[in-house]
Amino acid sequence: MGSEARMIDELKAEMPLEHDDDLVLLNEVEYGRKLGLVFVDILNGFCTAGAGNLAPTAPNTQISTMLGEAEKFAKVFCERKWPVMVFLDSHHPNKPEHPYPPHCIIGSGEEDLVPALRWLENDPNVTIRRKDCMDGFIGSIEKDGTNKFADWIKTNEIKVLLVIGICTDICVLDFVCSTLSARNIGLVPPLEDVVVYSKGCATFNFPVDVARNIKGSLAHPQEMMHHIGLCMAKSRGAKIVQNVSLGSLP
Repeated sequence: MGSEARMIDELKAEMPLEHDDDLVLLNEVEYGRKLGLVFVDILNGFCTAGAGNLAPTAPNTQISTMLGEAEKFAKVFCERKWPVMVFLDSHHPNKPEHPYPPHCIIGSGEEDLVPALRWLENDPNVTIRRKDCMDGFIGSIEKDGTNKFADWIKTNEIKVLLVIGICTDICVLDFVCSTLSARNIGLVPPLEDVVVYSKGCATFNFPVDVARNIKGSLAHPQEMMHHIGLCMAKSRGAKIVQNVSLGSLP
């Protein structure tokens, strides 16, 4: 355990992450910048212990923290009728997603929101988008070429997008990078800032001693990959914040 902690410290020393200023939601509203919240894959198959091939095998502190923050800000946004979009990984059994084992198969229950957030399905303020790929932006493309996520941004005139979810270095990162690229070429007006909440994101843990005994598998140390995912998102233009608060208006 000491060796792993040293490696994490060395990584953070070589790849320091400078967080951006805290996000104060009511301040953004006062400045005329409309807010939107995106949840990425906060579902049983990735978050509920023992729920599937990619779920934690036991309760996990990083994931539990993310769930607590997700529940808190779901209530903040819905109480104020600020728009929320929920991406849910949902796969057909005959369409595998390499290199991952079967997960979040439609009808299995893995593809459903975690119990604490199931109420979002019935909230008129919330848009649910089921996706069959890692990237929610790509998963929002319809056969006619329209993009449901881009339409949601435009319809709600969102300028500041808060992103919370799992996995920091996979589905969250892919979505953030695609959204930033789309913003940079004017495909998602009037979006200005994509804000990733570090405490509101999590990833999975697959230790090297376990991976070493499974042919073809790659180790995935949780704390390291979480940090790398945040660094990569920042390098692409996202704002990374350590604290998000409601704030108060004078």
